[in-house]
Amino acid sequence: MSEALRLALVVAGKDLRAELRSRTALLSALVFSALVLVIFNFARDPTVLAAADLAPSVLWVTFALAATVTMNRAFTVERENGALDGLLLAPIPREAIFLGKLLANLAFVGTVEALTLPLLILFFNVDFGRALPGVVGVTALATLGFVSVGTIFGAMAVRTRFAELLLPVLLLPFMVPPIIAAVQVTSRLLAGRPLSEMGGWLRLLTLYDIVFVTLCTMVFSAVVDE
Repeated sequence: MSEALRLALVVAGKDLRAELRSRTALLSALVFSALVLVIFNFARDPTVLAAADLAPSVLWVTFALAATVTMNRAFTVERENGALDGLLLAPIPREAIFLGKLLANLAFVGTVEALTLPLLILFFNVDFGRALPGVVGVTALATLGFVSVGTIFGAMAVRTRFAELLLPVLLLPFMVPPIIAAVQVTSRLLAGRPLSEMGGWLRLLTLYDIVFVTLCTMVFSAVVDE
């Protein structure tokens, strides 16, 4: 287990170094996130809808779309010069490759989310206050679930001609359950509601993570060998 984790960290480190050299995906996702927030901010009528009521939905719509933009690069960078074939031919367990890609995607998406949240606070003037730790926790839960699905779909789509278009089509339906749960929890956290009102949604997120991380790890080898 420790050897597989070490190899996964090696794969993740390779992807992180490649992205840090170009910064293409991160900059694109951040610009996209800022644009979405600006549009929502100027489209809102403050006399009709309070910023605190709209903020959870805007936050998660932005997170979901920016994550899709970011995850597009997970396997597309491996298409150049047969790098994907070289990675698959390396004496590395397929599960370690998947976990490495998953960790790299989590780092990329987490970075975008960490930079997007202050922008939301700036544009919508929402005071997260004591709700901030809870929002960070539910963000981590929801992100782990849909990023694991996005990683496996990225591996499926990378060999197709329209990989950049196919990934959002495949991924977005699977993002709906965790996004809905995250919006519900975030809304209640900002409203100062008790934890008992969020228990069902948190259990849904936890179950989603366990099921899809396990399932994606198990089927990754079959996906990349096809």
